[in-house]
Amino acid sequence: MTSADPQPAADLLTVVPPSIEIDEHDTLKYHLLGPSLTKAGQDSVSEVIYNASKGSKFFNNEEVKDKNLTQKIEQILTRKRHLERIDLASDLRRADEYIAELELSRDLTQIVVHIDCDAFYAAVEELDRPELKHVPMAVGKGVLTTCNYHARKFGCRSGMAGFVAMKLCPNLICLPLNFEKYTAKAQEVREILADYDLRFESASIDEAYLNITQYCEDKQMDPEDVVTQLRDEVSEKTKITISAGIAPNAKIAKIASNRNKPNGQFRVANDRTTILAFMRDLPTRKINGVGRVFERELDAIGVKTCGDVYSQRAYLSKLFGDKAFQFLMQCFLGLGRTKIQPAEEYERKSVGTESTFRDMNGKVELREKLRWLAEELEKDLARTHFKGRTLVLKVKLHTYEVLTRQVIPPKAVHLADDLYNYALPMMAKLEREIPGMKLRLMGLRCTHLVSTKKGGVDFFGMRRRQSSADDEASPPRRKATALDNDSTGWEVWPEEEFEEAARQELQDDMNEVERLSQEEQLEEANRRRKHGREILPNPKKEDKTPAEEELWDCPICARPQVANDKDFNDHIDFCLSRQTIKEAVKDTSPALGRPPYEGGGIGAKTALKATTKRKVSATAGSKKRRTFFG
Repeated sequence: MTSADPQPAADLLTVVPPSIEIDEHDTLKYHLLGPSLTKAGQDSVSEVIYNASKGSKFFNNEEVKDKNLTQKIEQILTRKRHLERIDLASDLRRADEYIAELELSRDLTQIVVHIDCDAFYAAVEELDRPELKHVPMAVGKGVLTTCNYHARKFGCRSGMAGFVAMKLCPNLICLPLNFEKYTAKAQEVREILADYDLRFESASIDEAYLNITQYCEDKQMDPEDVVTQLRDEVSEKTKITISAGIAPNAKIAKIASNRNKPNGQFRVANDRTTILAFMRDLPTRKINGVGRVFERELDAIGVKTCGDVYSQRAYLSKLFGDKAFQFLMQCFLGLGRTKIQPAEEYERKSVGTESTFRDMNGKVELREKLRWLAEELEKDLARTHFKGRTLVLKVKLHTYEVLTRQVIPPKAVHLADDLYNYALPMMAKLEREIPGMKLRLMGLRCTHLVSTKKGGVDFFGMRRRQSSADDEASPPRRKATALDNDSTGWEVWPEEEFEEAARQELQDDMNEVERLSQEEQLEEANRRRKHGREILPNPKKEDKTPAEEELWDCPICARPQVANDKDFNDHIDFCLSRQTIKEAVKDTSPALGRPPYEGGGIGAKTALKATTKRKVSATAGSKKRRTFFG
């Protein structure tokens, strides 16, 4: 290293003189580390970042947020001191019972893999400009979205303000975002993943979950050999590298994928003792779903690692609520979901859009922004095939306070005119409540969604509506709790809510850094907010035979129905109701020579169902196929 070269942050730490002022800002220094504390290749650079950002708007904003969090933690500690003086035997017993209950649900039969592309945006850019592989480089201007591993040696990382990164590494090369390029490369990776698990689950543009249990059985291969083969195939065909975690469930696989980055893999064996040992010393921040705020709150009560959760189990529900208690107990035990399915199959809870901008308070400008959001939301709703029964307006004041208001229109909405007209009164009311209201962010979101997709064949042989598209005027249903059991027997884990909250915290951090970076990059921030989180269908492997839907003929109405026992028999029940059987008797008597099950009573229905079952069995056995154009 020559004297002209920038000095890595790890070396700079040894020459930063200690000061009383820095010592008094330990929590702020940690807060300044930003949203990517768990990224690989990061050293302790808090003092450098503290000094590099001091005096900036970014620094002042982080200082305000840190003080607010400190006050909140003081309230938590006061509450805990009160709890320590009372008898919590019942809470302790309840926690132990829940732990015993969770142990019964432990599933060690599945092999789940989490794959994460290494420095994805940067890696894609380096394919076009190979010379960048050997120098510090990043993608993003006002805020860095990705850094290569050379840049990380100097303390640069995703989510960092660009001006801070340049102080850490003056020779850093920053490239603008090119979403089309990244999407195309991601699709190449997805095509390979589909060969190992056709029902893999995309978590974002550069990461995914796979269940390779069946693949290992079919190929008679060890899980680690399968993942090595997968990583080699991705590297050879796409020219980028991926890292992977192998574990009994998705939660541990996600953690493990960060252990041997870049271009490595790590396995946590399907063994209870191994899992408990792995989780015991794991810092809470490594858990997907524990953000910077929750981490500091837990640290304040003595929970620094997942193993510490057990000693504090009696206090958790009192301090953080039942959902947090359940989530932390599962983290302690190393439990998580094993069901992996395409992202598009998950029930979507909302569709929304938001925009960050410089402080705005003019009524005309605010209404123009609201109108633009309504038009953007209409496009998103059309793309995702939804309407919304509830419309939510979100604003962030110039003081960083976030407010939300919602309205339930008389019908589900999706058009820009309706979205704007129902949102405008909420905006006007906020303006009356807060004279001189000045905003820096505005968003619109639809919840309690109604599907607008066309369904399959209905009871009459026609296209049927989605079952989720209930009466548009019906009120929103009660939200299920974390412990509600799904009627289909699917796994229900409270981690989803915590993971989404952590993702939102990271996104908010990056948006705010973008706004405060004093760069002309707000449009980039708004485009980045959506990119990488769209739900894209999994690749479909080519089938050389033309796809034909298998249909079974109804013995009553003769209309073709979907080849599914339950739906087919439900259709029979429908045909037998409201005099349908009488019409069937009239139509079929001449052909059969006698009335079939005349009268439509219980005996007739039972006999016809028996015929139906024989019909189902015979048709299914012969693999009868028809194309219906009615």
